[in-house]
Amino acid sequence: MTRDGDNARGRSRDNEILTIEEVAAYLRLTPQTIYKWAQEKRIPAAKLGKEWRFRKSIVDRWLDEQILSSASGFERLKGET
Repeated sequence: MTRDGDNARGRSRDNEILTIEEVAAYLRLTPQTIYKWAQEKRIPAAKLGKEWRFRKSIVDRWLDEQILSSASGFERLKGET
């Protein structure tokens, strides 16, 4: 089944399941970085057998949290979102 077929059945792109390579491309990082972060539980991921998988909507939420954390210097934007 193609991704278009999945979307036609009502699956939201936000619920899309991504591979390490897809997350790396999405975040513009190397697959090695994403793999390391997944192992260290620094990025939300699930290991299914030997493969890591990521839900796009959760990665987006995690990224928002990273951007709005006090360590980022953008904490003041929290009230604006």
